[in-house]
Amino acid sequence: MFRFIRILIADFTDILFPSLCLGCKQTLGDNERILCTTCRINLPETGQHREPYDQNLLNKFAGKVPVQFLASYLYFSKESIVQNLIHNFKYKGQKEAAKELANWYGQQLKSESNQFQDIDVIVGVPLHKSRFQQRGYNQADWIAQGLAEALNIPMRTDVLVRNEFKESQTRKNRLERWENVKTVFAVINPQAVKNKNVVVADDVLTTGATIEACAIELLKAGCKSVRVLTLAATHR
Repeated sequence: MFRFIRILIADFTDILFPSLCLGCKQTLGDNERILCTTCRINLPETGQHREPYDQNLLNKFAGKVPVQFLASYLYFSKESIVQNLIHNFKYKGQKEAAKELANWYGQQLKSESNQFQDIDVIVGVPLHKSRFQQRGYNQADWIAQGLAEALNIPMRTDVLVRNEFKESQTRKNRLERWENVKTVFAVINPQAVKNKNVVVADDVLTTGATIEACAIELLKAGCKSVRVLTLAATHR
């Protein structure tokens, strides 16, 4: 009886407040999550995980920090479905969308790449505590969680911290972004990464300055290697 009532309430709620596709805003079908089938099929996937030694990608870190592997799930462009997705899970509380997208990506990586068989831990790029309190969650942690579940790799939130609050990176160039973040991260649990292969997860890769700053601290703490996964990246 109680199960029937719960189902009835859920169905009634769906009628009043239907789940909408975050891409086209149409009502989602019974087996659709986050995006409708059409929007999901049309996602601008990069396929970068099939190019593990793509020098165009790794050049973002050349001569700065040794990143062993770098790949992003989707191409980011302004006024696109990807921008809508990023905006929704960063600023509109749709953190589950970040996890779902990351899980889709993780399933691809698991079946199409051999880069993650020796990974020991996944960490998300941390937010400053004031930003975390303002937003209520860290979208990078939800991305890391989605990847971790798909790849069956432990995810930790007690490794990296962001000690300084800095203004938005959005309008800054590569040098300005680096100056803005080069001293803000720290490893608070070195034993969690010492002699281990680590994946750093984030939402969007632009210049790579934030990831670079995190990687430097992880390598200083003794981790064996750093690999990078993001949900989106600007075009080369």
